[in-house]
Amino acid sequence: MASKIEDYALLSNMSTAALISRDGSVDWFCAPRFDSEAAFAALLGSDDHGRWLLAPAAAVFPDTVTGAPAEDTAQEDAPAKVAERFYGENSFVLHTIWSTSTGSVRVTDFMPLGNRTEIVRRVEGLTGEVTMHQELALRFNYGRTIPWVTRYDGAPDPQTGYPDPADGMLVAMAGPDALVFRGDPIPDVAHRCHAGQFDISAGQVRDFSLTYFASHRNPPAPVDFNDSLHRTADQWSEWSDLYNDPSEPVPTSTGPVPTTTAMPVVDGHSGAIPLGAVPGGETEEEEQQDPQLETYREARRQSLLVIRALMNRETGGMVASPTTSLPEVIGGQRNWDHRFCWLRDVAQSVGVAIGHDHDREATQLRNWLLRAIANDPTRLHNVYGLAGESDDFERKIDLPGYEGSVPVRRGSGAAMQLQGDAMGQLMVTFEKLRRLGYAEDHLSWPLQQALLGSAVDHVGEEDQGIWEMHGETRIYTHSQIMLWAALDAGVRGVRTHGLSGDADLWAAARDRLAEQIWAHGFNRELNSFVQYYGGTSVDSALLNVAHTGFVSFDSPEMRGTVERIETELDAGGGLIYRYRNADRLDGFEGQDNAHFASSLWLAEQHIRSGNIARGRDILDGVLEKANDVGLLSSEYSLARSRMTGNFPQTLAHIALVSAIDAILL
Repeated sequence: MASKIEDYALLSNMSTAALISRDGSVDWFCAPRFDSEAAFAALLGSDDHGRWLLAPAAAVFPDTVTGAPAEDTAQEDAPAKVAERFYGENSFVLHTIWSTSTGSVRVTDFMPLGNRTEIVRRVEGLTGEVTMHQELALRFNYGRTIPWVTRYDGAPDPQTGYPDPADGMLVAMAGPDALVFRGDPIPDVAHRCHAGQFDISAGQVRDFSLTYFASHRNPPAPVDFNDSLHRTADQWSEWSDLYNDPSEPVPTSTGPVPTTTAMPVVDGHSGAIPLGAVPGGETEEEEQQDPQLETYREARRQSLLVIRALMNRETGGMVASPTTSLPEVIGGQRNWDHRFCWLRDVAQSVGVAIGHDHDREATQLRNWLLRAIANDPTRLHNVYGLAGESDDFERKIDLPGYEGSVPVRRGSGAAMQLQGDAMGQLMVTFEKLRRLGYAEDHLSWPLQQALLGSAVDHVGEEDQGIWEMHGETRIYTHSQIMLWAALDAGVRGVRTHGLSGDADLWAAARDRLAEQIWAHGFNRELNSFVQYYGGTSVDSALLNVAHTGFVSFDSPEMRGTVERIETELDAGGGLIYRYRNADRLDGFEGQDNAHFASSLWLAEQHIRSGNIARGRDILDGVLEKANDVGLLSSEYSLARSRMTGNFPQTLAHIALVSAIDAILL
């Protein structure tokens, strides 16, 4: 059975990812890309759907030690328990310290950065002697294909006549896919898997690897464990160290650094904190009085790493999550495939990258956006593949689902939904790049002009909104404000930056749209923007309105909207829902769970409007719900006190970076 979502840690090689549970089981692994079919799919089914377990035997079979089955053995009384789990400094090299009644071991897990798709696991004896248990259920096609597995023991050693254990391997093959497992000892054949045990004493080291390769090729050469470990840790750390944080008590930046990941905004009224302003400007003495600031920095560092980990190093596409169909509500049907690239997420990540000294990634993300929308900018998709593919075909996979939550989906049927906000997010991002000195080229501005033509055509048009509603279409206020932002960015491109284009047409459409928004998307009696034209309800997407410059963060209209959002969307524990699902607004029964990104948008809105204490309270509440290695899913069930939805979720980590920037920068 799969673990709780928050019990997983992420491994990544910037091309794909794996999830490893606190119990030492790799339960999710797609190869060779994020969106490939899963080789390990126990996350969405049972152990028989593919996994790689490596843990002390006393943790796997506690009844043999205590006489009690695993589920009846409390962690503190268990014969084996995880004493500590953490990532190596600024990396995705995962260290798990196991403590048993006979000794302790450290298991180090990572995916080497390079051209191979590989999971590497090292077991080091720390104290005493520990018996380790290993199970390897090799699968393809989301656990539905059991491959043909061949064991190779290697050539005999001339001195001893016995094969060198280092040359042994298992090769699993099915159709176009193959995996090679190496390590000493190689587990033996068991029921529909390979399993075995070995003892490890203090000072001993055992290394294991699992490598994906195309079946028409030969198995790759064995990995050099020490070299690969050091190179991987160093590359992650070097990338993280590119950011010179100007909020550190002792300044490390030698030049101006972009100070926000948010979108352009008009100057606020008195009391507001405009984008880029420094709320506190903490000195070293103030830093000591507020140790939470370092907690914020660490959370931001980890979130930046997550964003990079979910960005394909070859294409520049960034997935919303490495998983599919982890349910937003346990047992429900809101189960989506997030192993694709949402335009708004990628566009927001451009700002994150620029604002934190990762110009190379910003350029990669920008170029991916241009290639994706070049499919047809007048018929914009919301979701694209890692290389910019426009695949709108959603399939259902025959899997039991996470804790019985079905259906399990592959692909995104929302790709062809009209979501006007995507155009706005794109144009606002390109305008920000222009303001920072990025030049337009022969491709970028013509594509934007085509987008602007499409924005004019969609003014006042119904869509499914940012939340991809499966109910009836409506004229969502947030979508229309983002279209306003797109047109405003186009006007600026001509009048401020000297680009060619029909600025008068775009300005006229922008101004007409503003009148419509104030007439139908803002309720003056309630002093609040509303979720859709003519309605009275609100949704959390309205928290992004001030980022566009349509109003200021501390305007009476935003304050009134925030007040209603906190009242109507309150989920408890400082978190909010995305929307209230009255009358099956989203096409499903019942209310979904509290949304991390929305809650962080609320925190940032408070901070930028001058209500810093309230914003920090909300931010702290979210950080308390992150897991032990700093990861966030898309949603959180307060009733169950556990994470729900796909994991980790890029949008949540983007929102976390932006909220913390509002405090520190």
